Amino acid sequence: MNLVNNPYVKTFENTKIIGIENIVFGKYVIIDDFVLIYAKETMKFGNYVHIANFTSITGGSKLTVGNYSAISQGCRILTATDDFKNWGFGNSTVANKFRNIESAPISIGDYCIVGANSVVLPGVNIGEGATIGANSVVTKDLAPWGIYIGNNRIGERDKNEVLNTYEKFLLTPENERYGSLFDDSNI
Repeated sequence: MNLVNNPYVKTFENTKIIGIENIVFGKYVIIDDFVLIYAKETMKFGNYVHIANFTSITGGSKLTVGNYSAISQGCRILTATDDFKNWGFGNSTVANKFRNIESAPISIGDYCIVGANSVVLPGVNIGEGATIGANSVVTKDLAPWGIYIGNNRIGERDKNEVLNTYEKFLLTPENERYGSLFDDSNI
């Protein structure tokens, strides 16, 4: 079953996408079972993107996920959320004028990995090549090529080695670049 009707995008029986008309997909995108995407605004997924099972992407603002990036199992990408610190109260059953909703686009750069069960909050920009450890809550921008636990940079990715591997990838025939879920007869 493929919700997208695109041979370059693989979805499964229990994938749920609301607002598919607001989504732009690149090539070789996999969206696992039990993923929920609610696209009220434009969402763009680059080439070779994987969104793993039990992830939800919601909120109502824009999202961009760069090429060769992954959102691991159980992640929450929230482009809008209620802020209960000041005057807001309630939930979706209460009119928005009584709620203090924070809504802002999220950008996840090329070569990024968001670790399992992580949460990315509205307005965050994750720089190229950044990786986020499992169970992180990301509340502010992350600089490129860092390894993060939450917002704390704990290490560096080897940008040169990643890009060297990418160069080898580009020299490989296209039919040897993508995973086994993409059957040559359907592309």
